[in-house]
Amino acid sequence: MEELKALAEETLAQVVIFDDELSPRHQRELEEALGLNIRVLDRTALILDIFAQHAHTAEGMVQVELAQYEYLLPRLTGQWTHLARQAGGGGGRTGSVGGVGLRGPGETQLEVDRRSIRTRIAHLKRELEKVRAHRMRYRAQRKRSRIPTVALVGYTNAGKSTLLNRVAKADAYVANQLFATLDPTTRRIELPGGYQALLTDTVGFIQKLPTALVAAFRATLEEIAEADLLLHVVDISHANALNQYQSVQETLEEIGAGHVPAVTALNKIDRLSQPEVARETARQYPKSVAISARKGIGLPDLLDLIKKELYETYTPILVRLPYQQGALISLFHEAGQVERIEHERGGVLMQGRIPGRLAAQFAAWQANNHQTELEEEEV
Repeated sequence: MEELKALAEETLAQVVIFDDELSPRHQRELEEALGLNIRVLDRTALILDIFAQHAHTAEGMVQVELAQYEYLLPRLTGQWTHLARQAGGGGGRTGSVGGVGLRGPGETQLEVDRRSIRTRIAHLKRELEKVRAHRMRYRAQRKRSRIPTVALVGYTNAGKSTLLNRVAKADAYVANQLFATLDPTTRRIELPGGYQALLTDTVGFIQKLPTALVAAFRATLEEIAEADLLLHVVDISHANALNQYQSVQETLEEIGAGHVPAVTALNKIDRLSQPEVARETARQYPKSVAISARKGIGLPDLLDLIKKELYETYTPILVRLPYQQGALISLFHEAGQVERIEHERGGVLMQGRIPGRLAAQFAAWQANNHQTELEEEEV
């Protein structure tokens, strides 16, 4: 601590940033030790500041504001140290009189602030539930259209928005900076053979993504978990490309998208002095294609791989579908290859092959999962 304080004074630092999340108590102790003229930030506060600068839509601003308030609430204690803070209740009890009248203005203001922030948090959560319901309705419409959805995922600044603009002729905001994209942008793309898909650009990930952000951006991150295919964009020119790839994979597991099929685009090969190195490196990444989104290199191969994963990769499956699940029964007939079908009292037993992108929709009705349940209904 003394070394840090000396370094801050020597460099005339105004801010000290810690590359990890600090507890409220740690932050208070550090602020006291470093002095009033030096602001202490942790990793979460820094990321929230960047998000706040880039939030331009109503949805993005609500999500960022919620994350900021939930981060701020347990850290309010030190905000009113300049006022007299005299604890009430047990802290100010004297004899039989108790703590009546012993609440200082600082303590009162702290309670007012906390109550105000809790009220605001409750309001923002209600607003986000509306956003979530709105997105669910849109996803339901997209599923009815039978056009598969591909979600762009990857480390922040990997080139996802550039790739969207190139393949979909879109005009999404592109910048060489962290978290330039906060709100999902969906565009229709053409695949080889006359096939189509919807490509959705999403918020970039980062190592140790703050839990407050994951919670606040749940409505946005659900777009990833509900996609038929993930297109994982990796900045292959970055020195820590493999670590970034693994960080994104871990985050996908955290948000419940680990089961979604994925292909990998090794982007920015135009920045490599030897592009063939990217093709050799591709062996470390499953189902990958080396591309340059900015210059259009390798995009036909990438689109061909997406088409194969969406329309040509079939998974063997055996399901028992209740008659109430008519939409899934018709989907199996339309998109899959039915090899056996038996009409039972409780539902339909169907065996065959379906596109890998649809496997998640049928997972809950795997025959072995519901066999006992259906047999009980028949009895």
